[in-house]
Amino acid sequence: MKGREKELDFFLTGSLEKVFPDQRPVEWKEGMKLCILKGETPALQLVYYRKPGGEYPAPLRFHCEVAGFPARARLREVELVPSAFPCFERADDNYLTRSPGLFPDLLKPCTDGWITLRAGQYRALWIDFPDTAQVPAGEYRVEIRLTPQTEGTQGNGQSWCLDEKQKEALGVEAPLSITLKVSEESLPGQSLIHTEWFHADCVADYYHAEAFGEQHWKALENQIALAAELGINMLLTPVFTPPLDTAVGTERTTVQLVDISEEDDGYRFDFSRLERWCALCRKYGIEYLEMPHLFTQWGAEATPKILVRANGQVEKRFGWHVPADSPAYREFLQDFLPALQEKLQELGYDRNHVCFHISDEPSEAHLESYAKAKRMTEGLLDGWMVIDALSDYAFYEKGLVEHPVPSNDHIQTFADHGVPDLWTYYCCSQGVDVPNRFFAMPSARNRIMGVLMYLYEIKGFLHWGYNFYNSGFSRKHIDPFYDTHADYSFPSGDAFLVYPGPDGTAYSSLRAQVQLEGLQDMRALQKLEEKIGRERVLELIYGEQNRPFTFRNYPADAGWLYRLRERIAETL
Repeated sequence: MKGREKELDFFLTGSLEKVFPDQRPVEWKEGMKLCILKGETPALQLVYYRKPGGEYPAPLRFHCEVAGFPARARLREVELVPSAFPCFERADDNYLTRSPGLFPDLLKPCTDGWITLRAGQYRALWIDFPDTAQVPAGEYRVEIRLTPQTEGTQGNGQSWCLDEKQKEALGVEAPLSITLKVSEESLPGQSLIHTEWFHADCVADYYHAEAFGEQHWKALENQIALAAELGINMLLTPVFTPPLDTAVGTERTTVQLVDISEEDDGYRFDFSRLERWCALCRKYGIEYLEMPHLFTQWGAEATPKILVRANGQVEKRFGWHVPADSPAYREFLQDFLPALQEKLQELGYDRNHVCFHISDEPSEAHLESYAKAKRMTEGLLDGWMVIDALSDYAFYEKGLVEHPVPSNDHIQTFADHGVPDLWTYYCCSQGVDVPNRFFAMPSARNRIMGVLMYLYEIKGFLHWGYNFYNSGFSRKHIDPFYDTHADYSFPSGDAFLVYPGPDGTAYSSLRAQVQLEGLQDMRALQKLEEKIGRERVLELIYGEQNRPFTFRNYPADAGWLYRLRERIAETL
């Protein structure tokens, strides 16, 4: 329909648009085509708007029905969430805004298909198809049909009914449509190891639940299931409470999967809760486990909080009060790590599917303390993967880290030196030039990460914030529906990727789904490489570009990504 000539405006746009209430987003042109491989989750958005004014007895509601595609459509409303801190003062020009406000991010299930139009606001319905693996190849005309509610009951119990003139004004002349093209080829399995740090304590804190009580386990399972759906295949596993983002001398809620007791001849370990955790991970296809850091963050100066039962009492045996080089801690590790490794292998997670950490984000000033901590583990991690997020090449050069995880704004040095099996990460500090997923950034800046990781042949991606619902340094708990910036510690979009829903459910975000699309881009390029070789894939990516893409220089517009997928489809 001709949007501005009538009361209402309905149209389709892509998944890479962020629909703000006061801005009309880019409308998809007639004949727009989405190209996917079998097994992908294609997404689009239905945008709707109602002009202020008009006399109606109740809020205007429309029922949305999706037809023409053999896989089920999933509908979720794109809800607005507040951001009082969208970015740091130092930023680049590739932001949608630097001003506080309401941002489209939370995806709230719309199970009944009804949407309510808000006067004077553009809003969006996220439509995707999560089950395409068995869809026959071909082109499908997907139609979105909208039917207005013409009668109902008001809040005061009185019934209402639209008159003929009102019904005519609300009529949608024809379905909205898009072409969805499904390839003969299937998306290959994900080779990228992908972890988003899972903060089990934050889940317990948000629901005011006992750690590893049944209410907590229910919420954990829902968040683990969603993680797997989003392409996360490695999970931070709290065999003891991870020493992350904790102010010196303070502590986070204890989430220790392993019960530890001390007897005359050494330590004893009860792995019952770890067994339940691993069973959940296997249930949802989590292939890898990540152990918490063996020493504190930003310097490896102290030991993590570890509770031990001795003489009938539970005590905090290790923590800020015990230095990293304590002989007592070495004795503990000599008992704990071999027992843990044996149990993990028994539970189906061998040394090729488990990684350990020494300390998170050490800087050049921490070379000596990190080396000292590393020596504390000598002989205990041989043959196991040890990774750490750091950006100083000296740690790798000196042999302190075999598998470094540099940030995407420092990775070039590592790539130029030919470091094999590179991982990468980004967090709050990567807000200039490089890809990231802040609320205030365009979605294309999030999704392009998949193409870049393909080009750099990245083995693993790490992010620290899957569900961090604390303030910076974990000084207090926050409500992620209200405080999206960890009490002004990090730009909105950094601290968490998913939202805790009612009764332990888990809600995805627009950012999470766009990131998944980037991972699918990476896998589609890998499939194409199987068919035509890497050199031809690189030619297809670069086209007439004068120079290779880097994490600082890459296509910034959404259209380039859609066109890339069309080229992949045509070549396959």
